Amino acid sequence: MTIRLPDFQGGLRTYEPRAEPLALTPGAPFTSRTVFSAAHVVADPYADTSPDAPAAVDWDATLAFRRHLWSHGLGVAEAMDTAQRGMGLDWAGAAELIRRSAAEAKAVGGRIACGVGTDQIAAGALAEVRAAYEEQLAVVEESGAQAILMASRALTAAAKGPEDYLEVYGHLLRQAAEPVVLHWLGPMFDPALDGYWGSSDLDTATDTFLEVIAAHPDKVDGIKVSLLDAGREIDIRRRLPQGVRCYTGDDFNYPELIAGDEQGFSHALLGIFDPLGPLAAQAVRVLDTGDVAGFRALLDPTVELSRHLFQTPTRFYKTGVVFLAWLAGHQTHFTMVGGLQSARSLPHFARAYELADGLGLFPDPKLAEERMKNLLALYGVAQ
Repeated sequence: MTIRLPDFQGGLRTYEPRAEPLALTPGAPFTSRTVFSAAHVVADPYADTSPDAPAAVDWDATLAFRRHLWSHGLGVAEAMDTAQRGMGLDWAGAAELIRRSAAEAKAVGGRIACGVGTDQIAAGALAEVRAAYEEQLAVVEESGAQAILMASRALTAAAKGPEDYLEVYGHLLRQAAEPVVLHWLGPMFDPALDGYWGSSDLDTATDTFLEVIAAHPDKVDGIKVSLLDAGREIDIRRRLPQGVRCYTGDDFNYPELIAGDEQGFSHALLGIFDPLGPLAAQAVRVLDTGDVAGFRALLDPTVELSRHLFQTPTRFYKTGVVFLAWLAGHQTHFTMVGGLQSARSLPHFARAYELADGLGLFPDPKLAEERMKNLLALYGVAQ
């Protein structure tokens, strides 16, 4: 069987889907790396909502997907930008997601860390930003999850310079009950975060970021760097205090960063590990044996798909992530919070399908093909 897919020149091409998926099964816990998948939320397709209305979440399907990730040994990074924080999922929805997922993690023995931000306020003075962070930190800590201090749009707007970041983060780290993960999300993921850490010059911003960590190394479990710049991440990684981990958030260069070099390696907290979960888990288990070449052989071929999903404008990568979850059978529909399923083009979807199918990511290739054909029919592409 073949399928006709649109290309980027306005034409159609013929693609022959693979017949069998990769054989990917759960295995032993990881020993060499700590790996989180930033998981998406599943929208409720029957809810009467609009793009500006509060998110309607299909809780059963959302939690089932987290159980899928945990079954392969991955940790879940909850309520992050992959879950449409700040792009459809408001703080009320995120708080419920955190509570439900943390309870599910406890029930199944899964690892979970949750995003702490300030998205319950649009803007405010530094005191209001601190209070917003504190409210969310309390919710995460009360749930029993590890906290990830996310970058804040409100702090970007309120801060006058690096000293304000040092004050706010110092305040939060002093009161955190357990070591947290600090998340530096670059403007390619959220343009409102340009100039984070008090400067648009990345060298200056990096110095401030590292100053925060150096002042509170006992309260920082690790950092997540999402700048899509492998060289900068390696530089930051080598400058971290002893015992502070680097969790790569680089969806362009993750195989080499996780594999590491003679001076160290990165752990992982990645949005691309939502669709790649089982394959990524198998690759890490190969790495656990010391087989770096085998690890790279499994993970390197996935980079083309990741770079495709995360292409500019990068913040819409979530659309591709949910699209692949639908094709893979993890949800019954391709509907997103805030109507974000419309954020990418049909040729973009076609290429994502082709790349994912080529990697063997779909547990049921026939189902994926049928769903892709249904989508193509909606756009008027006859088979």
